[in-house]
Amino acid sequence: MPQDFSGQNLRGRSFKGQDLAGANFSYANIRGADFSEANLRGANFSHAKAGLQPYQQKKLLLIVFVLSAVSGIISGIIGSSIIRIKYWSIQSFIADLISLIILILFFNITINQGFVLGLGVVAATFIGGFLLLGLGTASFPIGILTSTTSILNQAANIANSVIIVVSFLIAEIVILIVTIAFTSAIDKKKINNLLVNGTAIVTAIFVAVNATLETEATTSIFSAIAAIIFATTAVLFSKYINRCALAGDEKNLWIISFATAFATTGSTSFRSANLTDANFTKATLKNTDIRDAILNCTEWYGSKCLDAARPGKTYLKNIQLRKLLVTRDGQNLNFDGQNLQKINLQGANLKYSSFIGANLSGTNLQDANLFQARLVQTQLDRTDFTGACLTGAFIEDWNITSDTKFDNLKCEYVYMQLPTAEKPNYLRKPDNIQEVFEDGDFGNFIKPLVDTLDLYHNRGVDPRAIAISFKQLAENHPDAKLEIVAMEKRGEDKFLLRAKTSPEANKSDLSAEYFYNYNQFKGLNEREIKLLLSEKESQIRRLENMVMTALERPSFYAENYNNQGDTIMSEGSKKQSNFDLKGAQFAGGLVNADTVNAQQIGGNITNYSTEQKQNLAQAAAEIQQLLNQLSQTNPTTTTSEKMSVVAKAVEEIERNPTLKARVIGALKAGGTEALKELIDNPLINILLASIDGWQDAE
Repeated sequence: MPQDFSGQNLRGRSFKGQDLAGANFSYANIRGADFSEANLRGANFSHAKAGLQPYQQKKLLLIVFVLSAVSGIISGIIGSSIIRIKYWSIQSFIADLISLIILILFFNITINQGFVLGLGVVAATFIGGFLLLGLGTASFPIGILTSTTSILNQAANIANSVIIVVSFLIAEIVILIVTIAFTSAIDKKKINNLLVNGTAIVTAIFVAVNATLETEATTSIFSAIAAIIFATTAVLFSKYINRCALAGDEKNLWIISFATAFATTGSTSFRSANLTDANFTKATLKNTDIRDAILNCTEWYGSKCLDAARPGKTYLKNIQLRKLLVTRDGQNLNFDGQNLQKINLQGANLKYSSFIGANLSGTNLQDANLFQARLVQTQLDRTDFTGACLTGAFIEDWNITSDTKFDNLKCEYVYMQLPTAEKPNYLRKPDNIQEVFEDGDFGNFIKPLVDTLDLYHNRGVDPRAIAISFKQLAENHPDAKLEIVAMEKRGEDKFLLRAKTSPEANKSDLSAEYFYNYNQFKGLNEREIKLLLSEKESQIRRLENMVMTALERPSFYAENYNNQGDTIMSEGSKKQSNFDLKGAQFAGGLVNADTVNAQQIGGNITNYSTEQKQNLAQAAAEIQQLLNQLSQTNPTTTTSEKMSVVAKAVEEIERNPTLKARVIGALKAGGTEALKELIDNPLINILLASIDGWQDAE
């Protein structure tokens, strides 16, 4: 029976590695609790409060205040350093101008390229300046150097002033960025006020103390003004960078990651826990560690401060998706190409949203509103659409399976094609704009497309390679019961081959194997193709012709192509003949107008002499022995491996003149068909295709 912890104070408790499937933690205080590696499948954490314990928040508050004070001290140092050089001197003017240029450069690069790159440019500027100054000093002769000592001293003073101003201000900005980022652990309004007030107070105290040491009141005033200006600039710029990071700016996301990692230390931890189907409705999850957790169909609706949690590499790191999971409002949003597997979007508003090329396999879309959503080429294996609205959805080339659920679906009409400039037609179903699907009709309409393997060719179509690849796939997987149900031309250079499979077939593996072979066969030359066509050539040719017909006539569909060797005959073909040729010898051949079903069939039937029979048998025995030996010492799994073994066999025969002569004699006497009957090896067809023509060359 699931355990009940509802409403309890569980602060700091350890549940690490425990089996708490289905446990009830609703309204519980779980601040600082450790659930790492626990099994929490189906657990209820609704309205629970997670995060840091009070004493941990106070420690973080103290750290923030200290950092704020340090930033204020730095502002005071900058202000007093500037005033130490009298503002009416040319030296001071040059120092301020250079500092201003460097800071403008730093701000511009940081805003556009990121904070790290901005720091790198400033560091490179300093290094370059020092090298330039050193090289300039070394290039002066001793006599001239003595007379220019005062100039160099002034240049050094200017450089020192620039370094102090720029480096101290950047250091202050770094501190403030980290400080502001830490505010995710504490109430933001309070900590921001504390930050600004603390900085101002410490700056004022430092400037006041410094002013008492100055002999001129004017200087002290300038020092105070400069300190306040720099402190304000640093605070505002730091807030801007943090705001960008919180908004999802990838250039500065490291800031939030660093602060969150620090702030989650000692907080509630779900690290590596199994949270499948867990419920966090309206739970407070500030500073929660969710790294490496299993989050299949976890409920996040209405949860608070999820953006302040530490998501690691889970799908919660996606800011747009995280917001959708909490609010359930995804209207007009774009999720094209994203991995949205096994998330919980039950009841979500997804009207007009786009999921082109996205992966929604295993996702809970029960009662979701997908009105006019774009589900083009979307992966939907095991997706649950129970009670959802699909009216007006664009479902071109979507990938549904027999495990996709359409129970109680609300759908009046769909569009089979996303309109483009080249294809403006929506292809509405039902076709009549005055008609709509009745309850349950859409499920029946879409059902025939469910249990199929869809082989979509979008990079050139090679009918011969398609025929060979599919035939080989059917032979390699007889249990899949592959049966072509449709062929369709898509656009100028695209083609869809749709095949029915057994319910147990792994369509993903079948598709991967098919396209692996297809891409290999496309690159073969005519001789290599001839080798492949030697076995069951007629069936492959027939399938090739069907593909070419489909390409020429886009409306062509193959209703029933059985890959076990059945032949499609026209309705008018009625004549059939059966001949038993066992033990018989004929001087001619047999001709039948339509179909011949015979236990032995040959284009030419030859009466062999005793000597010819002996030569055939001897040649066949030697060839079979050679093929068996090579097959045992070489792999023959793939087509390329089989062809490699056959090539070695041909080389061995050519090295042995006696054997080659015997093989040629056997070919002249009985042809390839006679050798096929005598040799029991799967490579014989490829070998005979390779040596076909030897008898004519001799």
